[in-house]
Amino acid sequence: MKRFSEDWKKCYEGIKTCHTFLENVDRVPNMDENLKGRMKAEARFIRAYLFFRLANHYGDVPLFDYALTVEEANTIARSPKSEVIDFIRKELNEVATLLPAKQEYAASDNGRVTKGAAMTLLARTYLYDNDWGNVSSICEKIMNGEYGEYALFSSYKGLFLSENEYNSEVILGLGYLLNLRTWGQMYDGIPLSVGGRVNAFAPTQELVDDYLMKNGKAINEAGSGYNEDDPYVNRDPRFEATIVYHGYQWTNGEGVTSTIYIKPGSSADAGAPNLDEYAGPRQNSTGTGYYIRKYFDPTAPAGMESGLNLMLMRYADVLLMYAEAKTELGQMNETIWNKTIKPFRERAGFTDASAVNYPASGDIRSIVRRERRCELAIEGLRLYDIRRWKTIETVLNGRPHGAKFAAGNTQYISLDERKFSKDRDYVFAIPQSQRDINKSLTQNPGY
Repeated sequence: MKRFSEDWKKCYEGIKTCHTFLENVDRVPNMDENLKGRMKAEARFIRAYLFFRLANHYGDVPLFDYALTVEEANTIARSPKSEVIDFIRKELNEVATLLPAKQEYAASDNGRVTKGAAMTLLARTYLYDNDWGNVSSICEKIMNGEYGEYALFSSYKGLFLSENEYNSEVILGLGYLLNLRTWGQMYDGIPLSVGGRVNAFAPTQELVDDYLMKNGKAINEAGSGYNEDDPYVNRDPRFEATIVYHGYQWTNGEGVTSTIYIKPGSSADAGAPNLDEYAGPRQNSTGTGYYIRKYFDPTAPAGMESGLNLMLMRYADVLLMYAEAKTELGQMNETIWNKTIKPFRERAGFTDASAVNYPASGDIRSIVRRERRCELAIEGLRLYDIRRWKTIETVLNGRPHGAKFAAGNTQYISLDERKFSKDRDYVFAIPQSQRDINKSLTQNPGY
């Protein structure tokens, strides 16, 4: 619920900070002009990033490029979303010429905004508008190294470990450092027996079911080998790096491995505490029969605080955007596949030719979308994807499910019903607290 209540406020707070910096940095005496120019470009990038988030969540939003007075802030009207996006694209094109490429920074400057980050965000602005020609051309330039050198990291699981921060795949990360700037929200998604808090979010069965078998077939495809009574074997290796399931072998920072018991009644049989078992809706443990592994930092100290960076952009997304654009343009072929989807599968650990080679048949659009979902799971992009695909009208209508742990382990958990109105819910409501202050702010339809 914080996304609904706080995004507007926090984004505009960030924009205010950017404007304060931009309007005052010239007052710093004897500042190196190259450093000043770079930092101005960084602030403009952050401002564009925040306006893009606002426009995607709320549609029309107030657009301005300077620090407003209190009177202006309390009377400014919403600008059309198209104008906001045009402003963002103009800014990104300009700052990309001012920012260094990744390789032009010393290690001490790891984490700074780069040309590659600006162009990746620019590609996203076109992706969310289904402008496939621009997505394809921008991503192709990134892939060709025009904005810095990037490559897939060798290990999918290793991408999300602290010892591999700032690796070849990272385009932009949200920086954290133990004892100085930390986060702990993901502890609400890991098993309680290994240090989790009261479970607040968990993967659904629908996500679990989207992971392929190791032979490249979907679980409902003939010849997949899927066994509903033993559903977690021979699955896409990214599944185990992302989601904790019943019987999962959890290894902590000391190298100690423990079994996670989630199926009701299983802990007693094993003589273990039942902290992680599914116990029904609105209980302390998981509500779906699953927990989250991705982004757990084994090196973090006790106390639920992590200094692990969170990735906002990585090269895998560039390849996925490119693959999708080529698919939608009718240009997906074996050559494009071998540049995009095949490296993901090989990096993950697929070995069967049927899993890594270009498919001779099947719905390539569904294949590419599934790959995007599984590769980027739990990384914050899913909402934007289902919006632009229009599948949100189906995905967020009805009851999602959890593991087969209901009714004495004979039925899949049925979660609370979700209702999505296509006439209202593509955008959030403008916060009433802001409309109470600024009477010029209109409300989105249906709210």
